[in-house]
Amino acid sequence: MILDLSSSRDLLLALLPELVLTAWSLVLLLLIAWRHRTAADRRLAGWVTLAALASTAGAVWWLWWHAARAAPPPLAAMIAVDDFRFVTDWLFLGAAALTVLLSFNYLEREQLLIPEYHALIVFATLGMMLMGGGDDLIVVFLGLELLSVSVYVLAGINRKSAAGAEAAFKYFLLGAFASGFLLYGIALVYGATGTTGLRAIAAQVGAGAGGGTMLAIGLALLLIGFGFKVAAVPFHMWVPDVYDGSPTPVTAYMASGVKAAAFAALFRVLGEAFSAVAAWHEIVWWLAVATMVVGNLIALAQRAVKRMLAYSSVAHAGYLLVAVAAGPGPGSAAFLFYLVAYTLMTLGAFALLAAKGRQGERDVLIDDLAGLATRHPWLAFALAVCMLSLLGFPGTAGFIGKWYILAAATSAGQGGLAAALVLTSVISAGYYLPVIMAMYMKPEPSAEAHVGMRLGRLGYAVVTVCVAGLLFFGVRPNRLLDLARTGGVAGPPAPEAIPAAPAVSAAHAPTAR
Repeated sequence: MILDLSSSRDLLLALLPELVLTAWSLVLLLLIAWRHRTAADRRLAGWVTLAALASTAGAVWWLWWHAARAAPPPLAAMIAVDDFRFVTDWLFLGAAALTVLLSFNYLEREQLLIPEYHALIVFATLGMMLMGGGDDLIVVFLGLELLSVSVYVLAGINRKSAAGAEAAFKYFLLGAFASGFLLYGIALVYGATGTTGLRAIAAQVGAGAGGGTMLAIGLALLLIGFGFKVAAVPFHMWVPDVYDGSPTPVTAYMASGVKAAAFAALFRVLGEAFSAVAAWHEIVWWLAVATMVVGNLIALAQRAVKRMLAYSSVAHAGYLLVAVAAGPGPGSAAFLFYLVAYTLMTLGAFALLAAKGRQGERDVLIDDLAGLATRHPWLAFALAVCMLSLLGFPGTAGFIGKWYILAAATSAGQGGLAAALVLTSVISAGYYLPVIMAMYMKPEPSAEAHVGMRLGRLGYAVVTVCVAGLLFFGVRPNRLLDLARTGGVAGPPAPEAIPAAPAVSAAHAPTAR
């Protein structure tokens, strides 16, 4: 199905998923304005949110099934119509749905009567979809701001928590600071090229009309802005405090969906608009190495599980930056596969942490998990699978994802990055394995240590989906790998210094469904 984006009808069709979710968000706002006083009202808002996410996923599937593509020439398009957008949209919607399911029992247990919680998740997810599908820097920025404002509020949604208020305030200040860098970078790129469209920028740069100092500075500011959003070193300092102070389902959402959206936007912007600019490859190279090393080393010193997972997310940002540095050719499939695996293992780990703790789970130490396998063998097994997948142990999706990133990096001539990824993954065993050792090799500190630990039926469903996905894709990854290949960014060819690898290159031609 070829869509002419200069036609209002075809443009609305291309924006169908976003329009469906926007319509549901208005329905949800009316609902919570009318019913917001009881726990039943809060649960109703949650079920409506799940219906909104499911119907939006159906709209994405409809466009994907009909192989929707934008008619040429696509230089003026502000929204992408390609498989990369469809795959990332499914990822964002899935992360949001699992977060909502996890939140039912958590909000009830913590006695948080906040129906607007679900509306904020819907608006944040809409922002993610605009970021992943934006083919213009202005659309990417609008999606980023819609996402950011919603998540700022979600971080401090527990008004009874001083740590939550501190987390929201820090996140707001540093997020606004990063947005300023990003917006100034967009302005300079526009001044250098005369356009904000990603493909139009690529055409200007390829023709030599958009070079010079202004473009270089604009690109550098874009990288700084995105560096804050993806929590790359040295722009990661907000992560431990914000993740630690936020409610655990919100932390899971930030560590999975929000980070995936920022990476999707970064990958599309660099792959489509600036692939002819060789300088950013070296910058991302150093960012990836610093992020992997610093994230893993600081995580080693953490005893609180939540802060350990926060620094772990910084380290995994480094692994994803390796795929970004490999370029849009060899790195697209590896990038998408690892995003899916990382989302599953992060959501699963935080869901299990939410079952263990109370009042934000800030005080749950690794030693507090001692003997969990004796009292709750299924929960211990699930957490062990998540830890092993985060480590990259064979038989899990995390291992396949890291292997695929390694293949992309070596195919792109980035042997140093591949070596750094392997070495830092070995370091990460120093903080993932102690969690498993505590659960299986240490006795319970007391008979009541794990008595109050429960997930609820919907929480169990979230953990089951995450663990089953990690084990299934760790043994049979072919379907997801094929989807990741077809979902690669279709951009200009990569610079000559980084040749594309046929073995892992993305398929750009529309495929029959």
